[in-house]
Amino acid sequence: MRPDADTQAHHRAHTRATLGKAAAENFPVAPAFLPRAWRDGLTAVYGYARLVDDIGDGDLAPGGHDAALLGLDPAVEDRLALLDAFEADLRRVFAGTPRHPLLQALQPVVRAHALTPEPFLGLIEANRQDQRVSRYATHQDLLAYCELSANPVGRLVLSITGTATPERIRRSDEICTALQIVEHLQDVTEDLGRDRIYLPARDMDRFHVCEADLAAPTAGAAVRSLVAYEAERARHLLNEGTPLVGSVHGRLRLLLAGFVGGGRAALRAISAAGFDVLPGPPKPTKTGLLREVAAVLRPAPRKG
Repeated sequence: MRPDADTQAHHRAHTRATLGKAAAENFPVAPAFLPRAWRDGLTAVYGYARLVDDIGDGDLAPGGHDAALLGLDPAVEDRLALLDAFEADLRRVFAGTPRHPLLQALQPVVRAHALTPEPFLGLIEANRQDQRVSRYATHQDLLAYCELSANPVGRLVLSITGTATPERIRRSDEICTALQIVEHLQDVTEDLGRDRIYLPARDMDRFHVCEADLAAPTAGAAVRSLVAYEAERARHLLNEGTPLVGSVHGRLRLLLAGFVGGGRAALRAISAAGFDVLPGPPKPTKTGLLREVAAVLRPAPRKG
């Protein structure tokens, strides 16, 4: 039975609200200069990634609308149960008819670009991990988490644009991991409110930072030094991945420059705040973002 007009309108409004969160990202999600097929694909992937993160973070809209769409009782708040139901609906994208409108929008994209389940499943598993793991001992542990939580998105971008190669995937992984770490640095206070810390415990010990220091209204010298250290690590990863931009052409090159420039602009905002991220996430200005994108696109000076 097809949903009635009021239900369809409610679904559309709910979908727009989820997709509207793209405006808060550090980088453009599906800018208007891209071909329509790419925009539709990237928007569908963003909607999927945003919804699974909202489930994992407990940020779903009130009223249980998403739970009902996934076939659960609207009163269900168990995040692992919601993630299981979400995975079941994802599998219907590849072998049937999904229930959730955001997954229905994903289905033609999957078919058009012959996408596989693996990157989508990685994002679900990252959010399952968020329910079980709230601290990371080492930088390598955090990188393994980013392999699930961030890198699949870049791989999907390359698949949708038909440009995936092993070398580009490697560079993309470096960029995506860097962007994830930058977001963690911006969101230290918000994450701590969810009882999560994405600053490696070994690094916290090295800089003599304890969890109580992260709960302060402003950062002391030790926390600032720790954030500066992690920001430099992210900057190095971002620079290692930047040759990806020069390996493609046309509008895709501009899109990827937007991703890298967004990360660089966010790092610059963190630095401009004196690495004090505790009052709230330092955000780049639009002018700062455009300046960084232009720098990424500028040809490197010739040597000799």
